[in-house]
Amino acid sequence: MELNQYNRIYFVGIGGIGMSALASWFSKAGFRVAGYDKSASDITIKLENEGILVSFDESVAAIPADFKTNTNKVLVIYTPAIPKQHEGLVYFNSNNYAVIKRAAALGLLVKEKQGIAVAGTHGKTSVSTTTAWLLNQSCSAFLGGVSKNLESNVIINPSADKVVIEADEYDRSFLTLFPETLVVTSMDADHLDIYTDKEDIVATFYQFIGQVKNGGTLIYKQGLSIPFDVNTGINYVTYSLEDTNSNFYASNIHIVDGMYRFDWHYPKGNAAGFVLGVPGLYNLENAIAAMAAAWLNGATLTDLKEKLSIYKGVKRRFDFHIRTQSLVYIDDYAHHPEEIRVCIESVRHLFPNRKITVVFQPHLYSRTRDFAADFAKSLDLCDSVILVDIYPAREEPIAGVTSQIILDKMHLSKKILCSYNQVLGQIDAQPVDILITMGAGNIDRLIIPITEALKQKYQEVK
Repeated sequence: MELNQYNRIYFVGIGGIGMSALASWFSKAGFRVAGYDKSASDITIKLENEGILVSFDESVAAIPADFKTNTNKVLVIYTPAIPKQHEGLVYFNSNNYAVIKRAAALGLLVKEKQGIAVAGTHGKTSVSTTTAWLLNQSCSAFLGGVSKNLESNVIINPSADKVVIEADEYDRSFLTLFPETLVVTSMDADHLDIYTDKEDIVATFYQFIGQVKNGGTLIYKQGLSIPFDVNTGINYVTYSLEDTNSNFYASNIHIVDGMYRFDWHYPKGNAAGFVLGVPGLYNLENAIAAMAAAWLNGATLTDLKEKLSIYKGVKRRFDFHIRTQSLVYIDDYAHHPEEIRVCIESVRHLFPNRKITVVFQPHLYSRTRDFAADFAKSLDLCDSVILVDIYPAREEPIAGVTSQIILDKMHLSKKILCSYNQVLGQIDAQPVDILITMGAGNIDRLIIPITEALKQKYQEVK
């Protein structure tokens, strides 16, 4: 399959963060682009502003007429998050369209480039977005989050020979990629609706590492178990926050005016005076990985220092919406127990002796079932919890699986379960010192209402 045999691209699930990046790329590359998504969002509005037709009706009648003629010129790209019985997807499959997953389309797009892939069950969006920012004059990028610096999740730079890719392990999607550089941040148990167990996940990561091109480089977090014989034709280097056994790490870490200042150690020595304004020690560790990837792909120390100092982070990753002496409101995409843990611990580090309230919306019935005890343990680290009903995404309900099973395993005394529509009322009903909303569902659509409600309740907040 070659992309130049098509002139129209239809996306089923166009509003997803990764799908929208591809849609923007194809549109700007001259293809006629249209697509479906379940409901309107900031992302779909942005796509429409780019001239892309977006429908929120899954019926065949909603597919543009010109996508129903000369069908051999139409490529259909779908996300596995879309149910198989989706009416439009069934139509395309039944009428001999070329239909491929997003991952396969990404593989086609980047196969002629020097790929810099970032994989991991946590951290891949932050590392890939930071890497893309550090290299953005010399790369294209397809990201799983919106860069605050770029106000986009895609960098389109047709003349660049490098491309930064967030490599998704869900549905083994990353196995369509064959990068020159691969960063692996973590290999924890997740997506157990797809993988048998953690060993199955690790084995699939090993398979992906085996696809790094001969002479390429694997950059992985110190402590991950990755035998060198997984791929004997590549270089292995490690990174960490401050483990001196790593090839890349930080030292002399301190906070000045809310900014991390640190020295960066790399294979040729160490350099002082780096600054990162994105909070959370895990974000600093992610930055170390991104700096390694960028440096190994041609970025100079001056480039790294200048770019990192003005890096703003990723939307919905430790995202401040209110930050005053008396009130803090943070939104975060955390949807796995480990992500919740590190987020809460980072807030404790930044704001010691403050009271933390977490609003958490579990994502997927299967993930809730598989990690209920771990979710409870992580949520117990805060002071009070408002637990929201499960956001199902692509899944049908599983008997006996609700947010209640997390609540029942928690030891915290201040905890309550509510529906999505009751969240604002529950926040209003209790005093707030530090509030964190968490989840990968639609909890982000409450950010503006929550922000406005808190400002109204606490008049001193501007």
